[in-house]
Amino acid sequence: MSLWEAVAVFAAGLGAGTINTIVGSGTLITFPVLLAVGLPPVTANVSNSLGLVPGSISGAIGYRRELRGQWPRVLRFGVGALIGGLAGAILLLALPSSAFKAVVPGLIAVALVLVVAQPRLAAMVRAHRARNGTTAHRDGGIALFTGLLLASVYGGYFGAAQGIIYLSLMGVLLSDDLQRLNALKNVLTALVNGVAAIFFLFVAHFDWTAVILIAVGSALGGQIGAKIGRRLPPAAMRAVIVAVGLVAIVQLLLK
Repeated sequence: MSLWEAVAVFAAGLGAGTINTIVGSGTLITFPVLLAVGLPPVTANVSNSLGLVPGSISGAIGYRRELRGQWPRVLRFGVGALIGGLAGAILLLALPSSAFKAVVPGLIAVALVLVVAQPRLAAMVRAHRARNGTTAHRDGGIALFTGLLLASVYGGYFGAAQGIIYLSLMGVLLSDDLQRLNALKNVLTALVNGVAAIFFLFVAHFDWTAVILIAVGSALGGQIGAKIGRRLPPAAMRAVIVAVGLVAIVQLLLK
């Protein structure tokens, strides 16, 4: 890897760490850069997953204030994130790279619709519960756990727009501030990336130079993203999520 290629990979890690903390989809920045510097697709994906772990942890630490009172959620959904992340990592090495390609843009599109419609959908859910005399699940119930588990499988496999899917599901099924949900999303992403990384360390090929450059860049980006993200009001944050998600869909469809 040349000096300028190394600079490009570091910059991509910085950008990915920032955008992952705010929204998600940082993989769509780093993965194409790793391919451009000559890494094979699977090696690039594995190296990317390893490198983004420090960024995920950094972003979660940056949002620690918004995590207060959410540790029961972290424990509950964290179990699903670990199981799903490991399953996704296994699938990455067991299945052809085309296996998920056809459904990923559709998943992101559905997630974006949920993000945009989240205030209205959440109000409809609350009204339905009120009419039927039921109360909301503080933890989102089995529906949210299952949805986050499946999103974690996808995250362990590839991870582009994983954060958007998390936010869309939690935004509809949990009654809470979007910034607090983003903090929870950052922890779950860190768990998925972490368990996938541990698995890859023992069974997959990766490029240590790329891993280190992305790790340092993403860790710095995680702190930057936390500072920017918590200043965004809910409407602005949804706009950022939609913009990033649309770019993700276009990139994936053009590959």
